[in-house]
Amino acid sequence: MATRWGICSAGKISHDFTVALKTLPPEDHQVVAVAARKLEDAQEFAKKHSISKAYGSYEELARDPDIDVVYIGVIHPYHLNTCLLFTNAKKNVLCEKPLAMNTKEVQQILASAKKNDVFLMEAVWTRFFPVSVEIRRLLAQGELGEVKMVRSEFGVPLMHVPRAVQKELGGGALLDIGIYCLQFISMVYNGEKPESIQASGVVHVETGVDETVVAILKYSKNRMAVITCSSGVQLPNDAIVMGTKGTVRVPAPMWCPTSLVVNDKETEYPVPEPYLPLNFINSTGMRYEAEEVRQCLLKGLKESTVMSHADSLLLVELEDEIRRQVGVVYSQDCQ
Repeated sequence: MATRWGICSAGKISHDFTVALKTLPPEDHQVVAVAARKLEDAQEFAKKHSISKAYGSYEELARDPDIDVVYIGVIHPYHLNTCLLFTNAKKNVLCEKPLAMNTKEVQQILASAKKNDVFLMEAVWTRFFPVSVEIRRLLAQGELGEVKMVRSEFGVPLMHVPRAVQKELGGGALLDIGIYCLQFISMVYNGEKPESIQASGVVHVETGVDETVVAILKYSKNRMAVITCSSGVQLPNDAIVMGTKGTVRVPAPMWCPTSLVVNDKETEYPVPEPYLPLNFINSTGMRYEAEEVRQCLLKGLKESTVMSHADSLLLVELEDEIRRQVGVVYSQDCQ
């Protein structure tokens, strides 16, 4: 039986996710419905992607009995309410990153998923790329020796993009792109909490959101990590893991990697070609997280071991502490 997907929001990321699903066997994945806040947007999306049902509200999608899992592609200030809508309707959920605006919101989402006994995962797509699978294998087998240092950066000029700079749209570099750096170091250090965090950043005077953030994280056994993220300037956008026996480098784009350099030896891991133009680079790589969801559902799991509820909680706790030090406050923090 195919996993039947409902797509919530007819925006850019939902387009790319739907294109990515089409790179997987149709007997495994089907998109059966799409919902938008305006019916005409949903209908246009449905026509473009040959989807049989289009809804003009998210509530209608939540009531559709023919859906196994909902992909939530709305902007992150709306993640809390949208996730709760679907978990309370007993729908399994794959929600775009960041899962929510702060720890309190993430806890509400996870509690609702548990209460309603549904699967829920934060769509940290990077974790499911073959490159990431190989990094975890190398670490598990001790091929790098003791890891002493992890460095990751992600910077792209986004100051012209409203959702990247407007506070009410969840703007700010950390939650949008810095999350990729944080998830990477957390994956390398196996979900461990750092002993200390020192963060500094540049906060946009007019908007009050972070344009650039640098954070130094210290872990047990004198292990370190440094992340840099910026929505103001292009950075090298790679990631490096340094151990006593070897080094692994993820060349740009580290958030959707297609190659890996292990001790100067490079291996390519290409993603499939899309059948329609994409909005973002390497988006067909979202197929890997989609297949993870299918496998979890087939096994009756309520969370993925690769991107677990605990992983999402750690991620948001790191985000909250870095924002606290840098001085970024959202309206959601005051509720």
